[in-house]
Amino acid sequence: MGQNGTRLMAVSAALAGALALVPAAPSAAGADHRTGTALSFGTVATPQAPSPTPPPPRLPRDFRGKGKWIVRDLDITVPFTWEGRNGNSQMTAGGPQYPIWFTNLIYHDTLYTLTYKWPGLYEHPCSRIPGFNLKALNQGFEKARFVGRETLRRTTPRYVNHWRVGVVLPEFPPGNHPRLPLALGDIYVDENNRGTFWQVLQFGVQNLYDPELDEWLVMDTFEHRPGIVTLPQRCVPPH
Repeated sequence: MGQNGTRLMAVSAALAGALALVPAAPSAAGADHRTGTALSFGTVATPQAPSPTPPPPRLPRDFRGKGKWIVRDLDITVPFTWEGRNGNSQMTAGGPQYPIWFTNLIYHDTLYTLTYKWPGLYEHPCSRIPGFNLKALNQGFEKARFVGRETLRRTTPRYVNHWRVGVVLPEFPPGNHPRLPLALGDIYVDENNRGTFWQVLQFGVQNLYDPELDEWLVMDTFEHRPGIVTLPQRCVPPH
């Protein structure tokens, strides 16, 4: 988890087969634009203009949610919490009783990564990247590309907007040039609230501890009320 602090807060997201995704059907007669299922025989769908592109994801200042962190190739799934308060935010996956345990924070304009436990990991420093905050994170989201409207098939279906973000070098010029995808992510936010995050898949160097370089976060709840953010003592800068 988090190679030297490069594991961005839930930004680069995306572990095939964790959840079944049902893409929204094309805007053709005879299909439901939300579920992709065919309409009953004898029903004529009214032609509709293509929906405008929704606004990109935006992490709120205050929120709290619970879910799971999934590392499929290691066959590991652990409890996961993601909370925000006054613009600070914290992810925590696993715990001392689990094979994976880490926390990521955006705290007072600094990105922190602390991995307590990971298979094969024997060093546990707290990494810091100064100058990173909620504003910088949301500015990165503004460059996301809209993939489409989809349905996450769970106990309760989630209707979401699917976005893709990434860092590829070199970005320009276009054409036949060698490129390296440093970080890619798929972000799924509620179609009615771009500040409600239901699922994130991250892939790239920020997942260097994982052999397949990809990990999921899947939220079961996401509420827009202040959470609890606590900087670990190990991450407190020396005075």
